[in-house]
Amino acid sequence: MNSPTAGSKPLLSKGMMAVIAAQFLSAFGDNALLFATLAVLKQLVYPDWSQPILQMVFVATYIVLAPFVGQVADSFAKGRVMMFANGLKLLGALTICVGLDPFLGYGLVGIGAAAYSPAKYGILGELTDGETLVKANGLMESSTIAAILLGSVAGGYLADLNLTSALLACVVAYALAVVANLMIPKLAAARSGQSWRPAAMSASFFRACRVLWRDGETRFSLVGTSLFWGAGVTLRFLLVLWVPVALGITDNKTPTMLNAMVAVGIVFGAAAAAKLVTLKTVGRCMPAGVLIGVAVVAFSLQHTALNAYVLLAIIGMLGGFFVVPLNALLQMRGKQTVGAGNAIAVQNLGENTAMLVMLGLYSLAIKLGAPPVATGVGFGALFALAIAVLWGWQLAQKRKAVAS
Repeated sequence: MNSPTAGSKPLLSKGMMAVIAAQFLSAFGDNALLFATLAVLKQLVYPDWSQPILQMVFVATYIVLAPFVGQVADSFAKGRVMMFANGLKLLGALTICVGLDPFLGYGLVGIGAAAYSPAKYGILGELTDGETLVKANGLMESSTIAAILLGSVAGGYLADLNLTSALLACVVAYALAVVANLMIPKLAAARSGQSWRPAAMSASFFRACRVLWRDGETRFSLVGTSLFWGAGVTLRFLLVLWVPVALGITDNKTPTMLNAMVAVGIVFGAAAAAKLVTLKTVGRCMPAGVLIGVAVVAFSLQHTALNAYVLLAIIGMLGGFFVVPLNALLQMRGKQTVGAGNAIAVQNLGENTAMLVMLGLYSLAIKLGAPPVATGVGFGALFALAIAVLWGWQLAQKRKAVAS
């Protein structure tokens, strides 16, 4: 391990390791709970098109709470905010576990996740600095993806064995995440003393939106990450319907295993980004974004499990390489302008709006009878085109800046 440069904060501090552990446990619970709750919907004989609605309920909480959660993250010690948010997730998982409405329980988890996100990313800029921030993001994404890998597989596998056991595993994961949050040092609030009147908080948030969307670099990051995560969540639900059609497999475990391959790929892609991309060379990630769409098209046309696993791992690697530098860029620029918590809240608004729109279109397509394979091909082609347009726009902005 390289020693930190003079004046820089070490990457693997006790605080950072506690954050990574808490993130792993929380993300494990999120992903296991999704597939366990999808199994609940199957058991209760909900229609296929209702599955993305479950995620839309989750996503809607991010959008509704976006004006407020960034200020919450910046007004209190971020480790304590993370602990409170994981407590809400624990409550939501318990709600589903005891047999109450799954959409209500998953909505509570969404509220916790909305509060958790600005704190978990914002704290990276407080525990590290510009020298190690991209690497810290790589650690965070690797931890998240490892949790997606294990949580998705555990959720699907346990749901096939015993649905109650799958739900209880999620409860335990969230409880352990709360304990891990207690190990995070209580750092000073980034921006204390702000108004807590809803009108003032909303005005402050939308000022932060204007600042970040007017800045060329942060606008580039916001658009890129929004497209990526909107596409990622849609692909996750597409797999649930694609597997029975393309592979002839109807269990809960196979879609989770395929999602896990994306997770494995993202770990390697994030590691490559940490080594090959800096805040000054973020543009290097754009070709990977275009290739994600191309790979999704190729994947959608497969009919053998081996090819599907390989292509999803490649999609994951491209995704990790694409999104990690964009996250780091936004955190650094956001910290310098509107506060890291506010910057992540603005990012969450963009990402979750994209998710809501893409999931809504996907749910509509399925309800209208669109075949999963054709849906995947069209989805991949549109994503590749969108990233290509974003890349061209970025290059044009750079040429314009040089010319002026």
